[in-house]
Amino acid sequence: MTDADKDRPLSGMRVTGLEQYIAGPYCTMLLADAGAEVIKIERPGSGDPRRHMPPFAEKDGVKKGAGFMGYNRNKKSLALDLRDPRGKEVFRKLVATSDVVVENLRPGSMTKQGLGHREMRDMNPRLVWAIISGFGRLDGHRGPYSDRPAFDIVAEAMSGMMNLVGYEDKPPSWTVYGMADIISGIMAAYGVMQALLMRERTGVGQMVDSAMMDNLLSINETMVTLFSVAGQEQKRGVPTVFFPRGAYETKDGYLAVHVPDNIIWKRFCETMNRPDLIDDERSATSPARAANHEFLDPVIKDFLATMTRDEAVEAFNANGVPVAPVYDAQDVFNDPHVEARGLLMPIDDPEVGTYRFARTSPMLESNAELPRNPAPALGQHTREILEGMLDYSSADVDALRDDGVVETGEE
Repeated sequence: MTDADKDRPLSGMRVTGLEQYIAGPYCTMLLADAGAEVIKIERPGSGDPRRHMPPFAEKDGVKKGAGFMGYNRNKKSLALDLRDPRGKEVFRKLVATSDVVVENLRPGSMTKQGLGHREMRDMNPRLVWAIISGFGRLDGHRGPYSDRPAFDIVAEAMSGMMNLVGYEDKPPSWTVYGMADIISGIMAAYGVMQALLMRERTGVGQMVDSAMMDNLLSINETMVTLFSVAGQEQKRGVPTVFFPRGAYETKDGYLAVHVPDNIIWKRFCETMNRPDLIDDERSATSPARAANHEFLDPVIKDFLATMTRDEAVEAFNANGVPVAPVYDAQDVFNDPHVEARGLLMPIDDPEVGTYRFARTSPMLESNAELPRNPAPALGQHTREILEGMLDYSSADVDALRDDGVVETGEE
């Protein structure tokens, strides 16, 4: 650990990750980026399923799952069989030394093994235990779906979000793959921070309950407010409140446009050289613009069709109208602002080379740069953890390895 790493916000905190796929790993990645020591528990032999999912980074016959590489940087890997009594004992010893546990396994699986948050917090009262699930696990706040498994698309569907994506004459559409998982990881990390702050005052840890459905419903605020206040249902692809809002085609790409009020509408019309539309009864107010979008859409489309994407961005931004080019991945990688902000971090993996991954937010003035350790090999830190942290002897570890209780990642 460098001196800079020692000064990070969560330096000195130990996090145990009972995690797989996206939500749990993303949460602990945030905590690791903030300086926590994250110990990722994986099943010997196979590890996190994301290790084996495409796309792959490949070099000299070595192949690694890119998703695993991206979400597991700055962590240590402990390959441990929790079904074996000796593996359970290793886990108990590790949790006794931990500040936080993050879990996103099948609901109830750890409790069935006698290793759930209640048992572990009885052993370590200062422990913060975060559970990421589809529908919530907090006692007193469970619903009829709490024991269901879930993927991100389930939360998108049941939060009402999926119903709003796409067009009225087509089926509902999903958004970005894994979005519910990532948001749930972020909210879990936020909850962990709150629980750690409360622990400073009370000396006691607690459970943090991050449910994917809750998290997506909480950011689908416009749908909730519109129905609660006005009794209105939003329709896919049909403006109900704000217009124009969407992507418009230019000569060489798409421009993202949003006009939230009459001040921006006035500037928008002036940029288009259509001042007559400012006070036209069909477009003078936001509800009028939404109701008459079929009249206004061709006007906007015809104007933007005469410009390149960069010309349109320059013209509208110069007049105080926030618009943006709709980027693809290559645009993002080539953007000078992305480069200046360091939003794509190079991570050097000793086996497959250097690749760039998305930097987590936010930036702190005292810690703008993040650590850049590559995702670990399966069991890479098993021996270090058992011998250096939990006082197992080298012979003890050898015996556990030979019996398949642990994997050490050694040749």
